[in-house]
Amino acid sequence: MNWPSLWQSLILVPPTNLLAELQTAYAQTQRFYHSQQHLQECLSLLNEVEHLAKQPAELALALYFHDAVYNPQANDNEAQSAAWAVQVLTQCHAPQTLIQRIEQLIMATKNHTIAKDDVDGQLLLDIDLAILGQESTRFNEYEQQIRQEYAWVSEQDYRVGRAKVLQSFLQRETIYQTDYFRQRFEQQARLNIHAALVGLDT
Repeated sequence: MNWPSLWQSLILVPPTNLLAELQTAYAQTQRFYHSQQHLQECLSLLNEVEHLAKQPAELALALYFHDAVYNPQANDNEAQSAAWAVQVLTQCHAPQTLIQRIEQLIMATKNHTIAKDDVDGQLLLDIDLAILGQESTRFNEYEQQIRQEYAWVSEQDYRVGRAKVLQSFLQRETIYQTDYFRQRFEQQARLNIHAALVGLDT
C-alpha cells in the first residue's frame, strides 16, 4: 500500500510535507538500523501480507510512525513516535477511534506484546521482528547496525545487554505470532539468534 492509497483508504488528507518529514526523521545520523532501510523492509513485508490484515491502511500508518522518533539513549521512543502520530491525526480531524488505534499499535512495538485476537497488531509486531529471520548476511548486518546505534555503550556492557535481549526472544514459545511469519522466519530466526549469542560470548 503506497502513501496516497493509505490516506485515501482512511478518507483523510495528510499534511503536505508529512512524508518528507518522516523520511528526514528516518535518515537522521544516529540511526543505523532504525533507518529508511528498516522502514522500507517493513513496508515491503506489508505488501506481502496486506491480504491478511483487517485494516491494512491502519497497519501501514502504524509502520510509518513506529520508529519515527528514535534516540538510542532514550527509553520513550515509542511514546514519542505515537505522540507525533496522534498530533498529525488530530490535525487531520481523524476519528478518535482511529487515533487511539494507531497509538495502541505503535506502543505495542515497545515490548512486542499484543492481544492474541488482534490480527493486525500481530502482523505489525511480526513485520517489525522479521529482521531476526532474514538470511545470515542481512542478520549479521543488522547486528552490526544495532551495535553502531549503541556505540556509546562499553563493549562488555553491550554484550551483556544484547545477549539479554536476544535470549528473551528464544525464551518465547514462538518468536512470531502469525502462521505466515512462523512458517517463513521462525527457524532461521532461532538459528541467527543462537549464532549471535555465541559471538557475544566470545
